Amino acid sequence: MSRPIEDYGLIADGRSAALVSRDASIDWLCWPRFDADACFAALVGTAEHGHWSLRPERGASRCERCYEPDTLVLQTDFHTPDGAVRVTDFMPPTTHGDAPSLVRIVGGLRGTVTMRSTLAPRFDYGARVPSFARERDALVARAGPSSVALYTDVPADIRERAIVSTFEIHAGERRSFTLRYGDDAGPIDVERELDRTRGDWRDWIRAFDDRRTPWPDAVRRSLLVLRALIYRPTGAMVAAPTTSLPEVPGGSMNWDYRYCWLRDASFALDALLDAGFHHEARAWRDWLLRAIGGTPERIRILYRVDGSVVNRERCIDALPGWNGARPVRVGNAATEQRQLDVFGEVMDCLHVVRAAGSGASPEEVELERRIVEHLERNWRKPASGIWEIRSARRQYTLARVMVWVALDRFLMHASAPSRPRQADDDLIERARALHATIHREVCENAWSDTRGAFTRAEGSDELDASLLLMPLVGFLPIDDERVRATVDAIGRELGDGGLIRRLPRGKEGPHEGTFIACSCWMADCLLMLGRDRDARALFERVLGMANDLGLLAEEYDVDDKQLAGNFPQALSHLALVQTALRFDHPHRTRR
Repeated sequence: MSRPIEDYGLIADGRSAALVSRDASIDWLCWPRFDADACFAALVGTAEHGHWSLRPERGASRCERCYEPDTLVLQTDFHTPDGAVRVTDFMPPTTHGDAPSLVRIVGGLRGTVTMRSTLAPRFDYGARVPSFARERDALVARAGPSSVALYTDVPADIRERAIVSTFEIHAGERRSFTLRYGDDAGPIDVERELDRTRGDWRDWIRAFDDRRTPWPDAVRRSLLVLRALIYRPTGAMVAAPTTSLPEVPGGSMNWDYRYCWLRDASFALDALLDAGFHHEARAWRDWLLRAIGGTPERIRILYRVDGSVVNRERCIDALPGWNGARPVRVGNAATEQRQLDVFGEVMDCLHVVRAAGSGASPEEVELERRIVEHLERNWRKPASGIWEIRSARRQYTLARVMVWVALDRFLMHASAPSRPRQADDDLIERARALHATIHREVCENAWSDTRGAFTRAEGSDELDASLLLMPLVGFLPIDDERVRATVDAIGRELGDGGLIRRLPRGKEGPHEGTFIACSCWMADCLLMLGRDRDARALFERVLGMANDLGLLAEEYDVDDKQLAGNFPQALSHLALVQTALRFDHPHRTRR
């Protein structure tokens, strides 16, 4: 049996991230960046596929863990009959040219405890067992172009295809392990790096004014998680640091989320700007412009952290998957899908940054013009929807709404009297006419008299929780009777255990969990409707789904009472931040 997803904590360095289990086993790490190959892959395999355990040799009667305040420095305390010990895990922030590091400090709290460290790296997602060698002051593991070096102040031996250390720790003593990517990086000053790492997180989060929300601790933690998912050299934010944690237990809905979705960009910018992090929002916007380049007609819905195209999807047959959920995928075939809604999200992204005071470059204005011209030619074509269902393309309602958003944001800036002319009059008039046409057609064709609600696609009677975004992006006001009816229908028919499913039960598998972001969108709509008590109850239900460290996955399985999907999930934490801050501004839309 695999460990429950909620058993894991996150540590990160601004380029990659590791997952650490409740008993201090590092079971997932891709080095040197989020979308690189994994050297610890036990999360979706077994210990033999790469892990690093560090725990009392005779076991522990009790384990406790927490983050040091306002950091991603993780502490795990083990209590044994012989004493107590603390393991402190962190990844120092990297700068240009630095070799990435992962540091583990063992500190004695009480008595004397015998500890055992088993470092078993496996490169290429567990497929390659490295050779091990002792070189100068390091123990090095190599396989092909990949290598890691361990520096430690305790005795260590090479045996059983791993680097093993067994040592005693007394109260007041500290011992350390530093794993570095590359075999010639050299040792570091562990205590200095610990102080630097603490300062890096705390200096950053200090910009957030936690008086703005009744849930300051949850929002601060979510903001720290979001920062941990940003690839700092480019400013791009990955959807999650993991691949193939299943959305449906034992099923095949196992996707690689270690990439940057343009769809997340507008949510990320809105949340970061609202929380006061303008530098990160502008960096995300700049990455977005670089990734798209000058060819919006060839836009992809997701990219790698450096803006390059995501690799072709493949399956790692040697990995058995989390609790047997196969296949384990690397790459994501969604990169080949046509999704019209992404253009609305790109234009909304540019809009929210401008609204925060950043001007538009000539290249940005040209990109917007080309997007509008592209949508003129292609807006009626069926496409894949927001949930990236791998089936026939359809006329999805939200896709039409987001095309309208693209035109709406263009018109807001291009035709504003106080702004320089940004497009020729003919294009503005054509965009204005299309803006009105799409709005009319959605209102006529996506409304179902049978259901008394807007539905997932033209000609469909299916509900879809993504339509909760209609009032949030400004397509229709919240007091429109059709919007009210749709919100009520989604709450009534997609509600489950106080949370919201994205689609009717069974549509994407009989055991798919409730969708955390959709639950936050519902709380947003309830707030806009003035139903503050209902909104608060729903939002606090979402907060209760986080694990003991405040981390959320993509979904929550109400039946099995556990998190599901890739972890931690950026969209879930973005939605949490947006909703928590909306309680001060309940009627705010992204328009």
